[in-house]
Amino acid sequence: MNSLLRTTSIKAALSWVVMLICSVTLLASLTISTLQDISFQKKKLIDQLHAYANIIAFNSVAGILYDDPEIEENRLKSFAAVDILHNIHIYKLTAETGELSFFSSYNRRDVGPHPTQFSKVETLQQPQFEGDIVEISKVVEFEGKKLGYIYIRASMAELGKYVQSRILFDLLIAVIALLCAYFISRMLQRRFTAPIETLLTTVQKVTKEKNYSVRMPVTDIEELQMLGRAVNNMLERIEQQINKLQQAEQEIRHLNQGLEAKINERTVALKSSNQDLLNTLETLHQYQNQIVETEKMASLGQMVAGVAHEVNTPIGLGVTASTLMQDKLTDIQKAFDDKKLTSNQLSKFLSESKENLGIIYRNLERAASLIRSFKQVAVDQSNENRRQFNMLQLMNEVLLSLRPNLKKTQHQILVECDPQLEIDSKPGPINQILINLIMNSLIHAFEHTDHGTINITVKVEQNRCQIRYKDNGSGVPEHIKKRIFDPFVTTKRGEGGSGLGMHLVYNLVTQALNGKISLESSLGEGVDILFDFPVIVKSSAASTL
Repeated sequence: MNSLLRTTSIKAALSWVVMLICSVTLLASLTISTLQDISFQKKKLIDQLHAYANIIAFNSVAGILYDDPEIEENRLKSFAAVDILHNIHIYKLTAETGELSFFSSYNRRDVGPHPTQFSKVETLQQPQFEGDIVEISKVVEFEGKKLGYIYIRASMAELGKYVQSRILFDLLIAVIALLCAYFISRMLQRRFTAPIETLLTTVQKVTKEKNYSVRMPVTDIEELQMLGRAVNNMLERIEQQINKLQQAEQEIRHLNQGLEAKINERTVALKSSNQDLLNTLETLHQYQNQIVETEKMASLGQMVAGVAHEVNTPIGLGVTASTLMQDKLTDIQKAFDDKKLTSNQLSKFLSESKENLGIIYRNLERAASLIRSFKQVAVDQSNENRRQFNMLQLMNEVLLSLRPNLKKTQHQILVECDPQLEIDSKPGPINQILINLIMNSLIHAFEHTDHGTINITVKVEQNRCQIRYKDNGSGVPEHIKKRIFDPFVTTKRGEGGSGLGMHLVYNLVTQALNGKISLESSLGEGVDILFDFPVIVKSSAASTL
């Protein structure tokens, strides 16, 4: 990351590039040239030694044939002028035994004698190097017959001195070349960086002083000249844009001065309108709350009228049975007083009395049950306190309270609920929700059908009670479905519908029960309403398994 953020200047980059290219090129050329020269000088030395060996071998043939070593030693002394030769040996091959023997030699004065190399002469026909010494041998032959060997031991010190002087010369050339490259790079720096620095200074001046009338100077470098023209065009456009902005700002100031007065006037009027709107909204909320309460009371009143009508039937039957029994009792009393009472009359009276008392008891019990259910539903609707209750029993009480409305129709209500489901929640809102949904189906969904079906399913999962309400009625139009839970939304506008039923259901689910509700419906396919809310499960058949 640091290498990416590192910056360098064109001057430094140009110097480094020029110096690097020159250094690499010079180093490569000098190295190759020096190595080739050293190899050439070494080969030249070896060729020279081979030439000496051939001369000595040619001259030593006569001495070996006539067995005159003194002649050969005198001849070898002539090589004293050759400084590179340290030792020269001539070995004679004995024909009888095939062994070598020392014949004659030459030793440079400052070097001294060197041991014989009988065992190495065969391998020294190819030069061998040891330090700064090279050794070479040559076979002495006459008419195809081997007479002996020439052994030469020479010094490579002159070659080493030559290599040192060549390296020093190369270094001198390298230093001179690098100095020239450095001066050339400095000239290139001034040639290319001076216009760039001028361009940079101009840009910094524009940035600092915000003076966009400045223009870039002309340079003799084509690329920089093109860059300068581009920057000048940009500065010219910026200057024009700034002038336009300044003119627009002046116009805006004039407009703002005129608008401030209008805004002040409109602000005063808006404050007054807002206050009136707030007062109206507050009044509307009060009316809405009153209407919701009226809707609750109207629902409760409708249920009271229905229950009262339902209670009249068993009470009427009980009154009829008691009246009939009273008439029979009067007849028996009269017969008893006239002493005309027979056993058959008494037996018949006792049998009819028992039957009438059973009718009276059953109808009074039925009326008492209706009143108890109505009382519980009415108490739950007017009270939002939590209590423990049986869910199926609560639904049966709701259906019993709606029996006057349901018995006039052929609609069916199917309830699927665990009979042992005991929960702790608020029964009042649940009562009101179910009553509103069932009445909504009776009034709207089943308006054009005589055989409707309502399915109510109750499930408890993870301490949340899920109640799914479905009917097979006419469904809800798309434009109504989007606003079904809004207040005053109804399809019975002008026919007695207030449009608060589903709004009341939504408020009871979300506020009283702290739950969620959703509705799915299409025309002709009924409605599917799902609402769930948190509960505390006390007992159920599922949980005891």
